[in-house]
Amino acid sequence: MRVTFFYAHHVRMADIREETLAQATWASLVESAVMLRHDLHRHPELAWQERRTASVIRERLSAAGIQWRACADTGTAAVIAPNAAGAPIALRADIDALPLHEATNLSHTSTLSGCMHACGHDGHTATLFAALWWLKQHESQLPGPVTLLFQPAEEGGHGARKMIEDGALEGVSKIYGWHNWPAIPFGKAVCPDGAVMAANGTFEIQLIGQGGHASQPELCRDPVLAASAVTLALQQIVSRHLRPQDAAVVSVTSIDAKSADTIIPDTARLSGSIRLAHDGIRARVEELITSISQDTANAYGVRAEVKLFPRYGATINHASAAANYRHALEAEFGASWHSRDTAMPIMASEDFSYYLNVIPGAYALVGADDNNGHAAPCHSPRYDFNDNLIRHMGRVYARLAGAPIPE
Repeated sequence: MRVTFFYAHHVRMADIREETLAQATWASLVESAVMLRHDLHRHPELAWQERRTASVIRERLSAAGIQWRACADTGTAAVIAPNAAGAPIALRADIDALPLHEATNLSHTSTLSGCMHACGHDGHTATLFAALWWLKQHESQLPGPVTLLFQPAEEGGHGARKMIEDGALEGVSKIYGWHNWPAIPFGKAVCPDGAVMAANGTFEIQLIGQGGHASQPELCRDPVLAASAVTLALQQIVSRHLRPQDAAVVSVTSIDAKSADTIIPDTARLSGSIRLAHDGIRARVEELITSISQDTANAYGVRAEVKLFPRYGATINHASAAANYRHALEAEFGASWHSRDTAMPIMASEDFSYYLNVIPGAYALVGADDNNGHAAPCHSPRYDFNDNLIRHMGRVYARLAGAPIPE
């Protein structure tokens, strides 16, 4: 697939080569990035399956004269101005989709049943392209090298960890990333010092009893009743076992005890999610999940087997990088850019945390809700990325890279 651009004074699409990139206006670069976003949205791919997506990214990088290498299999790392003398930075976009059936009925709706870009990673990728095309135009003016990271498997696949293991941060001194956020109004954003997004994990609890006839409960050890009691007891972790200052969420999201109407089953299974404002309380929450589940199950005559699955750590901004980011956001969105009504940290999670555990950097959440069809939350089948963010966040990335600012 060839990279194409719309030019301001042409109605046809023109093939773009490195030598013609200098002729493209910022408006045409953004237009092409929007086209790219819609193409990626029509062809979503799940974590570690992003073959077509990787191919599209790499072909466009090559067409723009940007050297790249495969990183973490379906990921891609590239660099602009590799010989510039200043401090090297990295800009990151995630590329994977989610296992959801799209319900938007838009012209660029997913063509793959049961898979859609429901979190805006297609938009993050397109935004990075708008920025990198502009940076390539002005490569000689960049103060330092800019590494471009197209990361797979953010949605639970620990893609950032694999990128780091494959050398993505070698020679990089600072990293920046962002996420669109429909719960924040368009034109607003948050980028605090410290935690911006929570740590997370999941759990499974198998309750093992003894089934039998529903008319003879005295001969059974009912795992369904025990599952109900465990679900209620787990809600006391946050309200009675943690300090009010230690924000956390413990959610039982599934109870599976399928049986016939007249049969008490042998087993029931609970599963759920935890969110933690900081990693320091993870061990305590996991200990409580285990002990409360086992003790409650024992009181109902059944046995509990608990499995805990730590996922991502808290995404914690470094102060100097966050200050740089806030300056760029204010320059783009104006003095009232800060969404002061948004409580920090957001209790969703991000594997950008892996990068920030290795080098300084910062992550921002940028408002998407413009009262024009972009209020559906991430991970909703009705979600759609706000394309107007591409030109704004492309300029923010240009500022962070020290490039001239597009008009």
